[in-house]
Amino acid sequence: MFYGLLADALVLVHVAFVVFVTLGGLLVWKWHRLAWVHLPAVAWGVWIEWSGGICPLTPLENWLRAGSGEGTYPGDFIQHYVLPVLYPGELTRGVQIGLGALALVINAVVYWYVWKRIRTED
Repeated sequence: MFYGLLADALVLVHVAFVVFVTLGGLLVWKWHRLAWVHLPAVAWGVWIEWSGGICPLTPLENWLRAGSGEGTYPGDFIQHYVLPVLYPGELTRGVQIGLGALALVINAVVYWYVWKRIRTED
């Protein structure tokens, strides 16, 4: 049971990280120094999507679930938790690249506005 709770907590951390990667630039709008944490997170998130890799949190979650006697799942976090909500089909390479591009574009737009705002404040 303890491993199952840890696995569930890890899923929440993973979801928070995905949201931070995608929308964390909005926090940078208010707290500019957060960019030092957010930009590496975006780079990691986009790289994982574009490389077709699996985030290390996914095998850790599966290990915790196996330790609790629960079943594990194949594939990655996005495929297992996010895509069933967003898309009815399976995760394809094109969808994965598109998700990475979407995160990159969202953040590029936000950072452009942040940069523009900083320039006008000076």
